[in-house]
Amino acid sequence: MMVLHHSPTSPYVRKVMILLMESGMSDQVELSAAMGTPVDPGTMPIGANPLGKIPALERPDGCTLYDSRVITRYLATLATDGPAFYPDGPRLWEVLTLEATADGILDAAILMRYETALRPEAAQSSAWIEGQWSKVDRALDTLEARWMGHLSGPLCIGQIAVGCALGYLDFRHDARNWRATRPSLTDWYERFSQRPSMQATPPA
Repeated sequence: MMVLHHSPTSPYVRKVMILLMESGMSDQVELSAAMGTPVDPGTMPIGANPLGKIPALERPDGCTLYDSRVITRYLATLATDGPAFYPDGPRLWEVLTLEATADGILDAAILMRYETALRPEAAQSSAWIEGQWSKVDRALDTLEARWMGHLSGPLCIGQIAVGCALGYLDFRHDARNWRATRPSLTDWYERFSQRPSMQATPPA
């Protein structure tokens, strides 16, 4: 059986968990809890992933896979039920770009969290924090302006990634009120967040 090193706090792990649920593959993966930070690997699976990050997927018949985009792409090749998370043809490039946009939002939002959670207050940089948020802000505006048609289409990994990114913003940066100027994205997320897979995987 495959082993997924995970934490319920990680939005990247959440992407993997949602794909497993949506494809009916949850019973094919055993969960192994892991916790740590960039300055203290803690119980992170550094033997399986030298970068000390999660998710990491140990397979009985191959190398350990890490980075959520690698893991979800691999699991999608195994899925026999559920949607085409990575569709064929030209739409694939839209899906991958949407996923990369969502993951970029997460990258910036997590760096903001690390700045306040891991650095002493005197060493924190407000310019760094605001610089990261500007990336998030631009990406959200782009989703609102250009991607709503795709987000409203058939389920794909891009939609899952966006759902996880918005959920993380609510979890860690709710005071930023990302919904304020994005009514279409807000409406989409309210519907998407009602999926059973989203309801079963809230960050904690």
